[in-house]
Amino acid sequence: MTSFYDLFTQQNWDRIKESIYDKSGNDVLTALSKSQRDLEDFKALVSPAAAPYLEQMAVQSQQLTQKRFGKTLQMYIPLYVSNECQNICTYCGFSLDNKIRRTTLTDRQLLKEVELIKEMGFEHVLIVAGEANKTVGVDYFKHAIELIRPHFSQISLEVQPLDQHEYKTLIAEGLDTVLVYQETYHQEDYKKHHPKGKKSNFQYRIETPDRLGRAGIRKMGLGVLIGLEDWRTDSFFTAMHLDYLERTYWQSKYSLSFPRLRPFSGGLDPKVEMNDRELVQLICAYRLFNEEVELSLSTREQEKFRDNVIKLGITTLSAGSKTNPGGYAAGKESLEQFEISDERSPAEITAMIRKQGYEVVWKDWEIGFTTSY
Repeated sequence: MTSFYDLFTQQNWDRIKESIYDKSGNDVLTALSKSQRDLEDFKALVSPAAAPYLEQMAVQSQQLTQKRFGKTLQMYIPLYVSNECQNICTYCGFSLDNKIRRTTLTDRQLLKEVELIKEMGFEHVLIVAGEANKTVGVDYFKHAIELIRPHFSQISLEVQPLDQHEYKTLIAEGLDTVLVYQETYHQEDYKKHHPKGKKSNFQYRIETPDRLGRAGIRKMGLGVLIGLEDWRTDSFFTAMHLDYLERTYWQSKYSLSFPRLRPFSGGLDPKVEMNDRELVQLICAYRLFNEEVELSLSTREQEKFRDNVIKLGITTLSAGSKTNPGGYAAGKESLEQFEISDERSPAEITAMIRKQGYEVVWKDWEIGFTTSY
């Protein structure tokens, strides 16, 4: 059975990186003049040569986004259910070798989090956990989805990669969306950052979206952790992965995220720094490459940046996020996965969105719409 991994192994990281940095201003202008853009155009749009054309990129990105999505922003919130993890990852606060108190939410604690999240108005929730199959595996997620399903119109998952039949089990329970970040497509560096645990299996992780597509997931999210490797090259592979998936699993919808490495206790300094202007360039490049894909921006980013960038291509926004299990009931503790930059409440975020003339969308999907459920 073929997968994206077969296509990926035909690529050479160094040659692709060189071709991105070799792009010229004329290549950028050619890409900007097109109505349909390919992967070579994407290379030009994320290249250093595109920096002087950022304003033109932003104008086109805003127009394309409003044409497809209108002046709307969909809201979601993460629900951290466990910080137990069997992996060692150099950049994550949940890493096995990080000496923190481990906890997994009980039914009572989970429902308390749901109660507090609902009070903030959210209909779309993202379940997040460390990767610990024995204690927080498919049975736990199946039960959690059953428990919270009556309270939300859309349930997403960001946990360890699963097998195809396991995804089918969770989809049947009401799972709508799965986010799985490759972290980096640089295979050698991937091994350095994931020396122990199931996550160290590069091929299993990169083939996860294929298993999701075969399982019939309605929507899946992709991305890399910006800071681990050259962001332009990693983003190109993300775009290539998206292009492959849309052609192969056309029934599914797709979203992209672009998290920048954030500090945590004892954490890793970024190998590659990406400034705000470069992140705007990437957001616009993704939109010019793909008009349909949803672009998500989390509370990792600072208030001022989020306020200024939402008009340029973003379609989905988190607010009021806590990154520790039980965080909405207990408040901030030393159990968080990473530090939050934008700590404004959902009410403050929605006021900011409306002030800019955009409509806040709390619900755009109903579990009952999913035919497999």
